[in-house]
Amino acid sequence: MPQKDEVELDIINVAHGGVFVARHEGRVVFVPDTMPGERVRARVADTAHDRFWRAELLEVLDPAAERREHVWDAASVRRAPGRRAGGAEFGHIHLEHQRELKRRVIEDALQRTARLDAETIAAVAPDGGRLTVEAVPGETDDGTGWRTRVRLQVGSDGVIGPYAARTHTVVPVTGLPLATPAVEESTPFGQRFPGAESVDVVATGLGATHVLVNDLPEKRGKRTVRPRRRPVPLRERVGEREFRLDARGFWQVHREAAATLTAAVRSAVDEAVFDPRAANLDLYGGVGLLAAALGDRFGPTMRITSVESDEAATDDAAENLADWVGATAVTARVEHFVTALAAEATAAERARLRAATVVLDPPRSGAGRDVVEAIASMRPAQIVYVACDPVALARDLAYFAERGYPLRSLRAFDLFPNTHHVEAVATLTP
Repeated sequence: MPQKDEVELDIINVAHGGVFVARHEGRVVFVPDTMPGERVRARVADTAHDRFWRAELLEVLDPAAERREHVWDAASVRRAPGRRAGGAEFGHIHLEHQRELKRRVIEDALQRTARLDAETIAAVAPDGGRLTVEAVPGETDDGTGWRTRVRLQVGSDGVIGPYAARTHTVVPVTGLPLATPAVEESTPFGQRFPGAESVDVVATGLGATHVLVNDLPEKRGKRTVRPRRRPVPLRERVGEREFRLDARGFWQVHREAAATLTAAVRSAVDEAVFDPRAANLDLYGGVGLLAAALGDRFGPTMRITSVESDEAATDDAAENLADWVGATAVTARVEHFVTALAAEATAAERARLRAATVVLDPPRSGAGRDVVEAIASMRPAQIVYVACDPVALARDLAYFAERGYPLRSLRAFDLFPNTHHVEAVATLTP
């Protein structure tokens, strides 16, 4: 088929990454902006892969019952495919059905990538039942108004907006319905920022707002150098505890995500197994959110080492964990830290590691084989894995299972309504 040909397709399934599956003449075709059960007219846009093609949705011929008016007009199918704002790829689907589709994606990853059998998958929830994707308490009816942090790109003409999906085309917008009211009110719509790379808008739960302009990187010979950015310290609160962090640093985006994950990680840790005096680890620890979650549950005697590659975040973690004398914040790449620890630990350190609880919250790409092998070789008492990508999680679950740490339970949370993203918290024990 020549590129850009138009076809009619029946959408049969959802795939990881916010796209949907059709078949045409025996070949898989991935289509965005639709859902299972719909018949659509689409234009083939990418035939570079032998195993699949990608298409652009042009028209919904037979809509599914779960379709609704898109929550963001800038992303709706009324716009041409290359002018649809990215970042709300499930916004045309009723919220409950979004969660059902996310559940299917997770279960598919558990079956295909983690290689779990159907019986195990059907009983993976903590209560021994089937997984559900849980709504965040206080969520809006349409899943809008939750983003506390937004990055808008700057086009060559200085106009700001999100990229169109799978492109570097900046789409000017006049609203951000997924953002909290404070973020939307602070966003400089209509202003131009010539020479800048992006604009960050941040609103904390304590009422502070920041608009941060990020300059373009500079070419110095063969190197690309990012300009130094002045730290912008702010504070966030989770329950009764405050955390210091930089406005550009990592923090959970949903207004209730930090509290939700704090509670979920506490619940995932088996109190009967947890030893506060063990060599507990908080890997990819950021500013110490999850280490503090354990500290608040298990008390001032807790020992834990929080490991994070970003030096500024580690400095913040050191302050945020100052209530626990046994808490340490280390700046290091996790793969280097755990590999060295596994290779160099003394007999006494190994004993404390065998009694340890390991919490890890890796980036979207997951932890990877080397990190899994190092953690498993230390034989900790339990592992709690927080994941924002189902396929990366499933891959790492397979690695852990091969090394004697099968999945014991899994919960999933809809921390990114109207997008394909979903957060999961898995518990593994030997």
